[in-house]
Amino acid sequence: MQGHPPADSVHGAAPTLQRHGGLWVGGFDAMASPCELLIDGGEEALARRCLEAAAAEVRRIERKFSRYRPDSELMRWHAVGGQPVQLDEESAGLIDLAELCHRLSEGRFDISSGVLRQVWRFDGSDRLPSAGQVADVAARVGWSRLRWQRPWLTLPEGMELDLGGLGKEYAADRVLALLRPLTDRPLLVNLGGDLVASGSRAEGQPWYVGVERPTGDTQPDGVPAPAPAAAGLIALMAGGLATSGDSRRFLLRDGLRYSHILDARSGWPVTGAPRSVTVAAPTCTEAGLLATLAMLQGEGAEALLAAQGLPHWVLR
Repeated sequence: MQGHPPADSVHGAAPTLQRHGGLWVGGFDAMASPCELLIDGGEEALARRCLEAAAAEVRRIERKFSRYRPDSELMRWHAVGGQPVQLDEESAGLIDLAELCHRLSEGRFDISSGVLRQVWRFDGSDRLPSAGQVADVAARVGWSRLRWQRPWLTLPEGMELDLGGLGKEYAADRVLALLRPLTDRPLLVNLGGDLVASGSRAEGQPWYVGVERPTGDTQPDGVPAPAPAAAGLIALMAGGLATSGDSRRFLLRDGLRYSHILDARSGWPVTGAPRSVTVAAPTCTEAGLLATLAMLQGEGAEALLAAQGLPHWVLR
């Protein structure tokens, strides 16, 4: 998956579990992110069972759809030399979601655009690729170049898919669905800031989630500036919450900041995009989709979100 380099987390480093007040707090690493499972009360044995199930599910999804693992399902699609490949139900569902994202974004979101990483390095430097370099790689991008007739997928040779823009949100919802039969305790799944809650805590108390204030700027000597305090707290009763932003991945040249949010139609960063967008929705997948679509709208982010009628927070 995009942005998920090979890591020990894929191979199953043991999760940790601690008690904080009335909460069980479980932690593990996956999808190049710190992941948490919070459970409001209950016995330790049940909390540990839920944590182990959550970690196993996230890592299963990462193994299956990683672009870094030669044995992943995703790499199998790339290895058939332009021939049709039959997808299982889970894979087909993700491709259906990718098709929806492409349509709703009018082509700005495209799971074939991951190859643009070959020329874009969002490391806080001033190193921009040339127009020619971007154009050469962008020639391999385009949903219209592949064929999707469920459950059959055909990729032209040399074309690559990257499901990183959908992975964490999908995994968070999957974990919640997996854990609901195991416990009726209130719980929250947090995968690197993309999260979903089963319901409010004891006595109707919400889960409080901090919204990170955009940072990532550098000081004159190139040292990252200290992270400021959180921009605020969100009281989440149930459902999903996802954030898209450029705090950690950007380029800065001649006073202009280039976000890592790329418009797949041009291969270049979106102009006028907010520093971050956070959306609350019934599921984490819906929240992530809307946050990404808003970022891709650039100056039109607020208008798109207002039209959806869902709680949202935009920081510029």
